[in-house]
Amino acid sequence: MPGSAPVSYLGPWPKDVGIIALELYFPSQYVDQTELEEFDGVPTGKYTVGLGQARMGFCSDREDINSLCLTVVQRLMEKNALSYNSIGRLEVGTETIIDKSKSVKTALMQLFENSGNTDVEGIDTTNACYGGTAALFNAVNWVESSSWDGRYALVVAGDIAVYATGSARPTGGAGAVAILIGPNAPLAFERGLRGTHMQHAYDFYKPDMVSEYPVVDGKLSIQCYLSALDRCYSVYRNKIHAQWQREGSDKSFSLEDFGFLVFHSPYCKLVQKSLARLMLNDFLNHPSPNTETGPFTGLEAFRDVQPEDTYFDRDVEKAFMKASTDMFERKTKASLLISNQNGNMYTPSVYGCLASLIAQHTPSQMAGQRIGVFSYGSGFAATLYSLRVTQDHIPGSSLDKLVLSLSDLKTRLDSRKKVSPALFSENMKLREDTHHLANYVPQGSVEDLFPGTWYLTRVDDKHRREYARRPLDDDLPAESERVRSSSATEVQEE
Repeated sequence: MPGSAPVSYLGPWPKDVGIIALELYFPSQYVDQTELEEFDGVPTGKYTVGLGQARMGFCSDREDINSLCLTVVQRLMEKNALSYNSIGRLEVGTETIIDKSKSVKTALMQLFENSGNTDVEGIDTTNACYGGTAALFNAVNWVESSSWDGRYALVVAGDIAVYATGSARPTGGAGAVAILIGPNAPLAFERGLRGTHMQHAYDFYKPDMVSEYPVVDGKLSIQCYLSALDRCYSVYRNKIHAQWQREGSDKSFSLEDFGFLVFHSPYCKLVQKSLARLMLNDFLNHPSPNTETGPFTGLEAFRDVQPEDTYFDRDVEKAFMKASTDMFERKTKASLLISNQNGNMYTPSVYGCLASLIAQHTPSQMAGQRIGVFSYGSGFAATLYSLRVTQDHIPGSSLDKLVLSLSDLKTRLDSRKKVSPALFSENMKLREDTHHLANYVPQGSVEDLFPGTWYLTRVDDKHRREYARRPLDDDLPAESERVRSSSATEVQEE
């Protein structure tokens, strides 16, 4: 290839590039979905059973996309005792846009100022809920490229998912995830095993630049999601078959070759339906499925269905959800902790599911497993890829540290404050009325935020945003540091 160096001058591929550390942030307050059903005057179970949601986290006007990402990055760096000089790439995936030009990544660079490290590649990536995965792939590709300088990459995905009053509102949520990428990782990306599908559709989009609310075609969005899942699984399966054939194996791939499966989760019930959908794919792809015994028992009536005709076929859905119940319990259910308790976080959603999975298994249970990851973003873009968990699970190993770092997820969820649906509704109205106002001082309580949370202190007459951080220890006085999203760090007395 023109311009390429001789192979003898190239170093070896970095080994086992993947996820070394993962940190998750969600708001300190939530609304109970059962109470929200009553408040909204909908039938009992519409949100809790029909959607599979128990609680929904939300932000007051004290938090925005910059503050969420500032919080999760600083938490990851502190928890893992990392120097900001050790980061060579920082990339953000988000669809929560508060500025049409200035990136969230540049706001995060304020955390790097004391280190003096400004040599940090990467920028924001946007396509609905897929932006975090695109940023993640960019980071992995950087580490595996000739541009890599030996430092870590840091990927941040964050969003505030809010909807206008109506049927979509209970599918909201908020949060952010920070993912440390490098070689010799406990969760390594399996090279060459990505199945991607991209297509044009107006299933969910945000054309109103002064509103946080999207335009949603719910039925089309589900169809796009499931059709993308079908296509991605087909491409992934073909790629792993080709890889196995090159290795001399004629084995056929099926869902049982995944130890675990996690999905982008707009709401939990769609994830359960998605696993059933993949079982339908396995059934239709199998040359001669056994319908007398085993997982395909009693499914012979569906042998000749066409996948594109079954997106809303209740008989197919019900049959394959029943057939995949055991697989769901073993491979996917544990991943829905954050989704069930906090809601849809958009770009961090699938990685909240990954964190939930890790948090509820021991290192020995995770060791050696292949984790399938399906990421979807409306408009639409999707990828199914896989991670291979290291076999090393001894105490003190990188896997042991990763699992330990996420072991407090349920405790953190349980420590949140429950807010009444009426107050939640007031918060949504306040955000709606004040979104993108200049000369604005937020009204939300700082004391209700988790310790160590960054929050918005004011928006000036030029829409420049200033932030402060709640101290990690409530016994300490408030921290004096403040940062402005368009200038260097400012230090002043409180």
